[in-house]
Amino acid sequence: MFSQAEKERYKRQFSLDNFGEHNQQKLKQAKVLVIGAGALGCPVVTYLAAAGVGTIGIVDSDTVELSNLHRQVLYTVDDIGRPKVMAAASRLQRMNPEITVAPYNEIFAPENAFDLIRNYDVIIDGTDNFPTRYLINDVCVLTGKTNVHGSVVRYAGTVSVFNYRDTSGDFGPNYRDLFPVPPRPEEAPSCAEAGVIGVLPSIIGSLQAMEAIKVITGIGEPASGKFIRYDALTNKQETLRFQKDPANPLNDASENFIFEMNYPAFCHQRQTDMKSISVTELKELMDNGNDFQLIDVREPYENDICTLNGELIPMGEVPANVEKIDRTKQVVVHCRSGKRSASIIDFLEQNYGFTNLYNLNGGILAWIAEVDPSMESY
Repeated sequence: MFSQAEKERYKRQFSLDNFGEHNQQKLKQAKVLVIGAGALGCPVVTYLAAAGVGTIGIVDSDTVELSNLHRQVLYTVDDIGRPKVMAAASRLQRMNPEITVAPYNEIFAPENAFDLIRNYDVIIDGTDNFPTRYLINDVCVLTGKTNVHGSVVRYAGTVSVFNYRDTSGDFGPNYRDLFPVPPRPEEAPSCAEAGVIGVLPSIIGSLQAMEAIKVITGIGEPASGKFIRYDALTNKQETLRFQKDPANPLNDASENFIFEMNYPAFCHQRQTDMKSISVTELKELMDNGNDFQLIDVREPYENDICTLNGELIPMGEVPANVEKIDRTKQVVVHCRSGKRSASIIDFLEQNYGFTNLYNLNGGILAWIAEVDPSMESY
């Protein structure tokens, strides 16, 4: 059942009351899919691998960047530029050669979601955006898989277990029972927009790993029907209890649901054409002395690293500073990559009727790549 090396590796778990070799065997036979190899995914896969989960799948399409390293501690500077899933798989196999790690260097989307999830017992959501979060939840419900949720921003994080199947065979509530409608982008900024203290994802990710182990082995009480919020600054932990919603659209839904669902639109991401401008076109405006307004919706710390000398109005502060945005001339809005600026333009057009806003394609990263490679990046 266990090799001598495994017995030595897991002996502290073997000696645990109500755990022993029988639950270690459950871990060995388990297959866990972790979607997202970033801040949450790193501690999740690390502790699952160390605990002896037999097969760990990792889904992510990103590469390692320097700005990841303050919180994504599975990676080093030598990994910069490598696909995260490949760097993670290599590290985990060296950490525990007794397990199998399957990297999926791809975006989790409706087209591949069922194929990825069907082969695994437990799904762990380590993503940082609402369209993917709802998609994961929906596919888990439609395939009868348990979904271990985690999220972090600033100094707080949340954990829950959705669609948990109890010993009687009944499924617990899922993400849509708790959040039937997603927040607007300006109401729920991402870590890139609002920042996050580097230690926090390790705390929340470790809790997710523990919930997965509880689900797999049957020990303890999984956080099903509980939404746990942890505040790192005060050490306060709050638990919101919730139940199934009879109006949940997944009730009696078929697999076609995810193909009929427009996740970006549902999560308030703009679907129509947006006026935009390239970084070379912006450079021409600057060089020609054109009369236009340049607005930077990044955070102050980002502006301190590198700047195009636009007017700084952080994304979260835009609703209170709408009057600062000129309606009489061209206004170019930029952020790091173009995503936040697109969200803000959509917000301003939908709610305040602006018609003169242009998104800077690729943001300041494109400026560095195409216009000024000497500028410090992050």
